Amino acid sequence: MVVSDPHDAEMATITRLGRVDRAELGDFGRSLRERAQLEQQGDLVLGDRDPLSIVLAQEENRVADLVPIRRARMAANPFSFFRGSAAIMAADLARTTSTGVHVQACGDAHLLNFGLFGSPERRLVFDINDFDETLPAPWEWDLKRLAVSVVLAARSLNLGAEFERETAESTIREYATFLGALAEMQTLDVWYSGVDADEVARDIKDKALRRSAALVVGKARRRTQLRAFDKLTEVRDGQRVIVDDPPVVEHISELTMTTVLGFLEGYAESLTADRRHLLTQFELVDGARKVVGVGSVGTRCYVLVGQGRAGLDPLVLQVKEAARSVLTPHVGSSEYVHEGRRVVEGQRLMQATSDPFLGWSSGGGLDFYVRQLHDMKGGIEIAGSTPLELAHYARLCATTLARAHARSLDPAVIAGYCGKGRKIAIAVARFAADYADLAERDRAIFVDAIEAGDIEGTATAR
Repeated sequence: MVVSDPHDAEMATITRLGRVDRAELGDFGRSLRERAQLEQQGDLVLGDRDPLSIVLAQEENRVADLVPIRRARMAANPFSFFRGSAAIMAADLARTTSTGVHVQACGDAHLLNFGLFGSPERRLVFDINDFDETLPAPWEWDLKRLAVSVVLAARSLNLGAEFERETAESTIREYATFLGALAEMQTLDVWYSGVDADEVARDIKDKALRRSAALVVGKARRRTQLRAFDKLTEVRDGQRVIVDDPPVVEHISELTMTTVLGFLEGYAESLTADRRHLLTQFELVDGARKVVGVGSVGTRCYVLVGQGRAGLDPLVLQVKEAARSVLTPHVGSSEYVHEGRRVVEGQRLMQATSDPFLGWSSGGGLDFYVRQLHDMKGGIEIAGSTPLELAHYARLCATTLARAHARSLDPAVIAGYCGKGRKIAIAVARFAADYADLAERDRAIFVDAIEAGDIEGTATAR
């Protein structure tokens, strides 16, 4: 299926599944340069904007005692602010040049929203791992958010303007090049393609980089459900209970077992029959509120712990509130009324393989989605990265994003538009540098408001 702007008659030709061949789709992609010149992808067009108001508007329905934590985490540094300000960038991206072609977009495709996790086949795979904002939207928006995150990451390591530009350009070229390769593949081969972490680590030619990749893979492989279970819980009076670590993890009065059991009944209905059966093999033993991420802090998020029949085979589920996507005001509402289902269906479409316990439910008038909290999850730590590691990781994210986009839009369209990738790489890298400057200025406004006492942000950033 090809996803495109439903209001644009010019796009009708690429929605006739089975009637347009790859050559025609490539030609169509190239024709899009007439309405959206490659060089124009580098333009940052800003109208009247109030970044602070956008951040504060997102906090209106959040847990009040957690909001200062969110602010403290966002204020920590420019990259952290960028992570928490997807809504600001979505509003800015809506003013930029676009081909008008939509994919199932991540909506928040920065470097730290990619990572490692265990597949149902128990392989360690690399993929996008955050879909809170997913929605059909212009493919350029994901690519530009990724490029800006590359520049900000490089700045956090003081690697210089030349490295920032070169790494951003190589990341964008990698996206375009890999889409070209996908355009030559059979449809099912594109669908089944993925990134096996062990293969990636083995194929790295540089010895030091290969060694560091192997360490990351090994660390992720050790982050199992059992390890999370042992870290989160302890035995108290013969019963497994979650250990409070406020404000990050704590039991709260609203999270009663009656409420949770009612929620889980609805959640089970979102699973396939075999996975509903698997879920029945676990007994719920405890639940607590958990603070996660940066931009997500203040939304309702809980952790539920279950034990299997042997008592030593745990299941740790994360129940996370699904609010309206930050893209919605700019591209329209999802076809799914339930925001949790929007997240889940988007994740299933974009990921090569998804968590078998991925599902959705409602409770207390709110929508939620559910996934495993830890299942061989891991990723890069930018603060400790070498220039070579960061550049390689950014390119890996680019190929992963290209494959994810190719699952909802024939890759020949974007590949045709991008061509060899040189011009769009130069343009988007220019946009990324300019937007990184803007993000730094926005953070300064945010920090100034905290320091002036206009907003509270003195809580711990834990």
